[in-house]
Amino acid sequence: MASPCEILIDTHNLSLARKLIEHAATEAFRIEKKYSRYRDDNIIYAINNAQGRSTAIDMETFQLLTFANTCYELSDGMFDLTSGVLRRVWKFDGSDNIPQQSAIEALMPYIGWDKISFDEQTIKMPLGFELDLGGIGKEYAVDCVAKICKEIAPAVSVLVNFGGDIQVTLPKSKGQYWQVGIEMPVQDLAEEGTKNSLSTQYQTVLVRIAQGGLATSGDANRYLMRDNVRYSHVLNPKTGKPISNAPRSVTVASEHCVQAGLMATLSLLQGDQAEQFLKEQSVTHWCYW
Repeated sequence: MASPCEILIDTHNLSLARKLIEHAATEAFRIEKKYSRYRDDNIIYAINNAQGRSTAIDMETFQLLTFANTCYELSDGMFDLTSGVLRRVWKFDGSDNIPQQSAIEALMPYIGWDKISFDEQTIKMPLGFELDLGGIGKEYAVDCVAKICKEIAPAVSVLVNFGGDIQVTLPKSKGQYWQVGIEMPVQDLAEEGTKNSLSTQYQTVLVRIAQGGLATSGDANRYLMRDNVRYSHVLNPKTGKPISNAPRSVTVASEHCVQAGLMATLSLLQGDQAEQFLKEQSVTHWCYW
């Protein structure tokens, strides 16, 4: 999952805890193996290397693609799993390496979810296109792991946390809450002795959660900096460039982690209208600019 992963279990039953951990790890590794773009032996590799031909898919993959299509439609084309191809030129490593406009434009013909066709059995993409499930994969894995934990221990509260994407199966015993820390950007300060760079200070805000999903999206760790301008890793698939004037961090609470993650990402894609978007969706949220 390219991030620290943990599960917290509200129990003194060591045997049950070990069983939950074993099943959680098995499911997480299953999803990562199946959908990671870093492998050359899975369905994503087969789809991305089909050279314009149809690729057979299973029902789980069809359902993920259907969800991606819903995200695309809800966002007016701003949430686009084919835009991952932009990673070839954008490297959000904290440096000042902004790609040339010509390099961005060379990739734009390979972006466009509306050019993808799929059904329950197959998917077909134009030559040169790629799918990247990074926008929904981790949240999906969190929900799948939480579901398994709830099936195994329906009366035990379990918190699944994959890199800050969280799902809690049910309230803890004695009416207690899980407490989750959210990194909130405080301010930008010019670093002494450096040129054209900013450093961000963060403080942790505690959020209490009894049940449901929680997801955070922002540029705490993935960004570029040039001439005192910070470039977020959230890219506009219509321009190939980072979204401007978006919050530095957005956290959303929802019934499921995948829903929370979607709302957090969609809000960032709205730029300076992010908070208004979240208010219109009537979801619990925290925005930090």
